[in-house]
Amino acid sequence: MDTIQAVRGFKDILPPETGKWQFIERLAREVFTDFGFLEIRVPILEKTELFRRGIGEATDIVEKEMYTFLDRGDEYLTLRPEATASILRAYLEHTLYAADPIARLFTIGPMFRRERPQKGRLRQFHQLDAEILGIDDPRVDAELIVMLMHFLVRAGLPDIHLEINSLGCPDCRPAFRDRLITFLAGKQTALCEDCRRRMLSNPLRIFDCKLETCREQLLSAPKILDFLCPPCDTHFQTFRKYLSIADITPSINAGMVRGLDYYTRTAFEVTTGALGAQNAVLGGGRYNGLARELGGPDIPGIGFAIGLERLLSLIEPNDAQLSPVPHLFVAFLGDQAGRVAFDLANGLRKVGIRTEVDYAGRSLKSQMRRANKLNCPYTLILGDREIAAGEVQWRDMRSSLQETLPLDGLFETIRGKLLEKGQTLV
Repeated sequence: MDTIQAVRGFKDILPPETGKWQFIERLAREVFTDFGFLEIRVPILEKTELFRRGIGEATDIVEKEMYTFLDRGDEYLTLRPEATASILRAYLEHTLYAADPIARLFTIGPMFRRERPQKGRLRQFHQLDAEILGIDDPRVDAELIVMLMHFLVRAGLPDIHLEINSLGCPDCRPAFRDRLITFLAGKQTALCEDCRRRMLSNPLRIFDCKLETCREQLLSAPKILDFLCPPCDTHFQTFRKYLSIADITPSINAGMVRGLDYYTRTAFEVTTGALGAQNAVLGGGRYNGLARELGGPDIPGIGFAIGLERLLSLIEPNDAQLSPVPHLFVAFLGDQAGRVAFDLANGLRKVGIRTEVDYAGRSLKSQMRRANKLNCPYTLILGDREIAAGEVQWRDMRSSLQETLPLDGLFETIRGKLLEKGQTLV
């Protein structure tokens, strides 16, 4: 009988790779908490209407990529393709704005899009998503970028660069849209089929096309920054000023429009020279009309999403940043020593000492090999004779030096030895 394989486009994350995931998740929680963010956990399954209204009918995600099905209650449900709409739905549904209209929220978890599986793209992928809701101030936009860049530097992402743009607002974007349609009208034959379709449904999305032939046609296209209304222009210039105050120097990418319909004003991406042509690591922006579009009050917001698979492929945390190795291995021979080893190992774990023990009944030599394989720096050796004498052997696995320790007060003795050697304990 054939073994069952994982679904195409869905990937297992196995040890020791999980250590990198734990490192980046720990770091995110630490940095984001320092900037006043709180974690929110939202369902992976939502009503399809949430994404149709939030992301936009004319986006590739809604048109082609969502995992949508009719459940037994004759209701269309969708595995979430992104997190912003879900976070905002929870924020509105639970009226979090009633207690405090300003919320700083982040979430970490899987998203689902039925894209063509290829290197670097999965149908179940993971995102780190951060949102600030309730305030439309360019200083908040800059502060979010400061946190983001600080996080990426702490993560060890090499050669990073910030690109920014403004997408205007419903007051100034229509004039740009009309000018863009006029510009594209004479270039239809040179555009791909998707771009010709987008000309009528969502012309700004043409800037997202990755085909070189289409990109060449857009080199002389009108720039949205030339169409900004005074409030949008002031917002963008103030945003840039506060980035400068934070010693962050971005590039202006006038062709950046982001892929989702809900973006307004500030848009940004972070790129890295460590990638090829597809060099964007993450993106985000402001979405001041999304809460109203979802049936709530007119509450502004800004956020970003980082694809964790891509980020993790670009960083190499050191051993100390990854899942820590055991502090100690307990090796034993004999029935009485086995009972004491069981009690010792669990007691040590309860006081924050990462302890491994092998119950397979192997020889002492095999147990020591196991300790070396786990990279344990120290080993406790117990035999029935040692137990009868009220003592154990303490072995430094690096130097091979060994000494006798009394069982009485052993936990405190071990803690002292580990701290003396610079080991980090809970």
